[in-house]
Amino acid sequence: MTFEEDIRAAVDCMRKGGIILYPTDTVWGIGCDATNPEAVRKIYTLKHRAESKSMLVLVDGEGMLDRTVADIPEVAWQLVEAAVDPLTIIYDHPRGVAPDLLAPDGSLGIRITGERYSAELCRRLRRPIVSTSANVSGEKTPAIFSQISPDIIQGVDYVAEYRREETGNPRPSNIIKVSDGGLIKVIR
Repeated sequence: MTFEEDIRAAVDCMRKGGIILYPTDTVWGIGCDATNPEAVRKIYTLKHRAESKSMLVLVDGEGMLDRTVADIPEVAWQLVEAAVDPLTIIYDHPRGVAPDLLAPDGSLGIRITGERYSAELCRRLRRPIVSTSANVSGEKTPAIFSQISPDIIQGVDYVAEYRREETGNPRPSNIIKVSDGGLIKVIR
């Protein structure tokens, strides 16, 4: 399967409300259209995750970020520009995403992905996509495809072909909360 065919199949799956397993700029993720509440609920069910635990989303660039957050503090833009490693920022005023993605305080973690596959998914779907670790809640986060549980692989509607053979040791992103007024809190 070519990269193009793989991307097309994944995007088609998400447009139909499906959930996918795909590579990101960090670890492999379970994802879906972040604006589709039913698809988001499928991920919570697959992961056995409490709905009070929010999930983050990926966007393909500053334009999509600007459309997904109502008011982005200037310090957040500075952090995005200065980041060397993948950085998830938790914002106070998300908009246009499924309500179940939000934390109890109404915030949402968002990362601009620079990774080829996940960025192309966002571009083609023209929406943010959910990115949550490919494991059942409470279990160890798999770093690479070969470590993902068969239950997770069988529980999604589409599994990306791209980057399955990699053997590196990717890490989850750094997480920083940027609140109104520019208050910064390092989460991870």
